[in-house]
Amino acid sequence: MLRVFVRRSSDVRYFTEDRALEIEDLRDGPAGWWLRGEGDATSERDVAGVLTSTKRSQVVGYDLVFAAPRPLSMLLALHPDHGSALVNAQRRSVRAAMSYLEEHALVVRDRRSAEDRDVAARWESAVGFTHGVNRHGDPHLHDHVLVGARPADVELVLDARALYAHSRAADALYRTSLRYEVARRTPFQAQRTFHGVEVVAGLDEGYRALWGGRHEARGEKRLWQRHEIVERWRSDLERFQPFGGGVERTRASSQLDEHRFGSSLEGRREVGRRHLVEAWSDAAITGHDPREVRASIESLYPELGSNRGVRETMIGVRQARQTQLVSERGARPLAYAELDAWRQRSRERSREGRSR
Repeated sequence: MLRVFVRRSSDVRYFTEDRALEIEDLRDGPAGWWLRGEGDATSERDVAGVLTSTKRSQVVGYDLVFAAPRPLSMLLALHPDHGSALVNAQRRSVRAAMSYLEEHALVVRDRRSAEDRDVAARWESAVGFTHGVNRHGDPHLHDHVLVGARPADVELVLDARALYAHSRAADALYRTSLRYEVARRTPFQAQRTFHGVEVVAGLDEGYRALWGGRHEARGEKRLWQRHEIVERWRSDLERFQPFGGGVERTRASSQLDEHRFGSSLEGRREVGRRHLVEAWSDAAITGHDPREVRASIESLYPELGSNRGVRETMIGVRQARQTQLVSERGARPLAYAELDAWRQRSRERSREGRSR
């Protein structure tokens, strides 16, 4: 899940003072890592330097929080031998979502002409902090990514409307990437149910009750040592009660779930590129490579181009669903390399019909 928080203070001690030792040895290097730029992620000065703004704006930046679905976070406690792979999958997925945001959501509004114009921008630096617990010591794999309000080489702050508008697509892309990366790197299979719930095949629902993430009080932030959190989780597991009801492992499909894709667009009057990215990502039940998502959307919907910001080219829902083409050729393949063969199907059927 992606949540966007506005930063009005350059005080970054919350990030620099937490070394996230609860997942020490499960990641490459320290808790802080640079997605763009460089510096010492434990230095207040270096990290605060990411938060850039203008004299007129009170907003200095944004804290983008990418939280793994709870069942995946639980694997940190249940299967620590695969913890490194989970953390690597998390960071790769965060990077993919950030690349999408920078490419499609990062714009500044130019009002010097008769009409507002969205101008492409880029972040000069971005730094992430990977953590493995919440304030109550529950397993909670997540990243805080700090970015500035003023992009590089401009004297304006970014258009926050675009950042929020594209956050749902970035979130869906992050989650489908995480499902895909977990399947590649571990023996576990993460799935997205038809009702939009992220699950892990074979994981007993009792664990979700044990570490539900819901507490009456917010709790105080605590800096855990690795051995302390391992002991805490071991103690928690003494209270575990099996519920059953976990989903079964499914065969990874090579096709898009067209029913889920179509239902994601239900109720919309018009559909933009960001809506298609979200729908496609969620309709890949066991996950998909974000690069393949991008390539497929660009190939199937060339009329949308690579729009940025909130002033997007829109198409109708029927056109977005490609209902007639799917009816003629079957479900669209997830692999971009198979799209040409999918396009060929209706032509082959047409030739068969004429030959009879």
